[in-house]
Order: sequence, then structure tokens, then C-alpha cells
Amino acid sequence: MYVMHRSLNYDIHFMIIDIHTHAWPEKVSRKAKENLEHLFKVPMLGNPTLENLLASMQKNRIDLSVICAVATKPEQVASINDWLFKVRSDKIKAFCAMHPDYPLWETEISRIKERGDGIKFQPEFQGFYVDEERMFPFYEAISEAELPVIFHCGEELSGTLLVRSSAARILKVRRLFPELKIIAAHFGGFRHWQETRELLLGKDLYLDTSYFLHYLPKAEVKELILGHRQDRLLFGTDFPLADPQKDLDFINDLGLPVQLKESILFRNAQELLRL
Repeated sequence: MYVMHRSLNYDIHFMIIDIHTHAWPEKVSRKAKENLEHLFKVPMLGNPTLENLLASMQKNRIDLSVICAVATKPEQVASINDWLFKVRSDKIKAFCAMHPDYPLWETEISRIKERGDGIKFQPEFQGFYVDEERMFPFYEAISEAELPVIFHCGEELSGTLLVRSSAARILKVRRLFPELKIIAAHFGGFRHWQETRELLLGKDLYLDTSYFLHYLPKAEVKELILGHRQDRLLFGTDFPLADPQKDLDFINDLGLPVQLKESILFRNAQELLRL
């Protein structure tokens, strides 16, 4: 069980869990960096390796990070997850890779239940809409396994406007699978926060703060955060695509109640991950 134990030179005095980070094995990290920087036109904070993630955590006094893995091809699923199982530790947890076209998905969900912490879907890279009927058996099995699932939501940095995981589609999945532990990344939809406001605020699903905090005026960010359930907010950065220190500073400057910051920065993730 994790407990409050450190000061951040702010007015908060508890641990921090980053629910949304990325890292790759050393041998493919440079290629991943080149590909994503070319696609997103955003410089990464160094190579996206486990070593770099751990160094950033130490620098920013983040106690635990969750690596969110994406398989862009079905045949990548098992090998990605094998690596995640190997690096998983008391500081690193894993939302494992899954792909809609992976034939052994039921077996893989069982492996993830035993050795991982959740599942990541990236509809824009994986070419599916979150409310397609072919995904329903996945959601049912994930729900039965009591695993959380994180979806990339909204647009992509690369500019795609398909938005296969819109707030309306996420809400449909929420209603069809009420026991599924859904995390809608980027506060419900990157650059589509008006839809988040209209459809997702107050609903029984998690919203993370990754790639959300710096795209709206602080007053509006605060209003959206206060409009959602306190027990369904998660701190996430999308490291190494974003600087965790800037996100922590932003949250601290919002003037949120200390209890709410505690919920966002670690308490809700602690409960979700069963730490």
C-alpha cells in the first residue's frame, strides 16, 4: 500500500502516479522516436527508453508510472507484452498492448490479467471505431478480467480528423458495458473538450490529464476538472511527448483543493491499480 511521504516544494505532500507514459525497448527506441517525431512534429524529451522514463520520474519525484503500449500490427502484441512483463516493477506498471485483429486475444487477456495492469487501445493507429460491434467481445472479456482499459480519445497530434474514439462513441461503450473500467485519455478527447463537457462530465469513467492542461485557458481547465467526479480523475503526462514538471506546475497553479489534488495525483490511480 502506497502512502503519502514526500514534499514537491509545493503545497502538496503525497506521492504521484503518472497513469499515461510511453517507453520502448532500447533496440527500437531510436526508431520509435524518429517515427513519432516525424508524425507528430513534437520533439520528445530524449529517447523513449525505460531508463529515460525512470530518470524523469526521479527528477520530478514521480513515484510510479504506467507504460501505455500500442501495437500497430497484430503480430506485435505478444512481444510487446513480453517486454512489459519483464520491466514491470514497484515503480513501473503496464497497460499492455492489444489489437482488434490479434487472433489469440482471449489468451492474451488472460496473460495480462496475470502479469499486467490494464490494456491500451489506440483506435487511430489501429484502424477501428471504439463502438464497433467486433470490439464488444473484447470489452466483455476485459470487463470480466476486471482490467482497466485506456483509449486514446479525440484527434491525433498528426492532425487526423477521423476521431474514431469520440466522446459519443466512448459514452456508447460506457452504457453497453457498465462494469468496464474505462479511461478516456486526453480528458475525453484531444481538442474535443466541448464534447467532453456535454457528454462525459460526471459519468462513471476516468479522464486523464495527458495532453489537455496546456491547450485551454487555466480557468476553463479548472472548470472542466471540477465538473467531473473527483474519484474519476487521473494524472497523466504522455511522457516523453510532454514534460511532467510543466504538468505538475500547471495543476498546482490551478488552486484546486488539496484533497482533489491528492485524488488526481495518486489516490484514484492507486485504487484503480489496486496498489
